[in-house]
Amino acid sequence: MKSLRLILPILILAGLAVFLYRGLSLDPRTLPSVLVGKPAPDFTLTRLDAPDQKLSLADMRGKVWLLNVWASWCTACITEHPTLLDLSRNKLIDIVGLDYKDTAEQASGWLKGNGNPYTLVLQDTDGRTGINYGVYGVPETFLIDGKGIIVAKQIGPMTSEFIEQKVLPLLGKK
Repeated sequence: MKSLRLILPILILAGLAVFLYRGLSLDPRTLPSVLVGKPAPDFTLTRLDAPDQKLSLADMRGKVWLLNVWASWCTACITEHPTLLDLSRNKLIDIVGLDYKDTAEQASGWLKGNGNPYTLVLQDTDGRTGINYGVYGVPETFLIDGKGIIVAKQIGPMTSEFIEQKVLPLLGKK
């Protein structure tokens, strides 16, 4: 009986250690998204550069494109910005910026100061579109195919690995 009381806590502790080790070894940028493999949520949003114009998901049909959720107040967005600028210079894919919970003035100023990698920028001032896409932090990027299906999601700053492993193969470039 005494040995059972000694062994049981050791087994429980060992089990917890295994779960902790497994959890710590996961890459948080590869968290699964329930939207991958499903149609992208519909939206109709105002363009940052032309406030009298709107863009909807239907306008992007037939194109492979990236939806990059960013904000002027996002420090991690600075980290990914050179990668987006490089991708933009290559003109391989349209990059649509979703300015999340920001003002037009702040977003315009940020892009003016840091460079604009986006084909166009949409304003999501109330965050509803971001919520529909399951965004829980910026930056996040969605790779959307020509049928409007979300093919992949990058949580955190865009990386060259994501471009090489997800974007280029979909474009037939790798």
